[in-house]
Amino acid sequence: MQAAGAHGQQTATMIDRDLKRCLGQMMKGVQVVGASHEGVTRAYTSHWVCQVSFEEPVLLASVSPKHDTHPLIVGSGRLAVSILAGDQIDPGQYFSYPGHKFRYVATEMITEVDGWPVVPDAIAWLGCEVEDRITGRYDHDLFFVRVVASGEGRLGEPPLLYSSRHGWRVAGVAARSPGDSVRDRLTARVAAEFGPAEDAAGGQERGGEAD
Repeated sequence: MQAAGAHGQQTATMIDRDLKRCLGQMMKGVQVVGASHEGVTRAYTSHWVCQVSFEEPVLLASVSPKHDTHPLIVGSGRLAVSILAGDQIDPGQYFSYPGHKFRYVATEMITEVDGWPVVPDAIAWLGCEVEDRITGRYDHDLFFVRVVASGEGRLGEPPLLYSSRHGWRVAGVAARSPGDSVRDRLTARVAAEFGPAEDAAGGQERGGEAD
């Protein structure tokens, strides 16, 4: 459904209830995005950060201009992304609350590493510099950022996940048995019917695909 502006122009697309239920099924990893500028540090919980380039370390972060972290990202040209582990629902929930309510408490929820504001004991953190942004088109601004620093944490831990329909979840259950993939089964079928042949892909990875 689209809302009309003062002169009858279509200015916004509203998400109706049925579509919202569908979108709410999208389960995504949880991150805390933090920024510091002129002695002020703020952070917020997000599951709208993603990698957008296969060959370059470029991420996309969707940030509300209403959040108090937004002007710090704009002012500093930097942000840090902490990837939360499944047992870090406390910082995940803490940074999802309105920033003005908890601005001066629970300082243990965030620390500074090499100048980057990050969540302690996260799976990993990524320090990023803003390269480009899209503003004014949506209710969130889109920041394209390049990873220029990183730190490994508890890499073996399953990540924390979230969706508006299913709430907080923990990843970690394998979706297939080791050594079993649809590619292997299809290759076996082709070999049985036409004889063995080399993989046309040459065994190389392809961007955006997951075995």
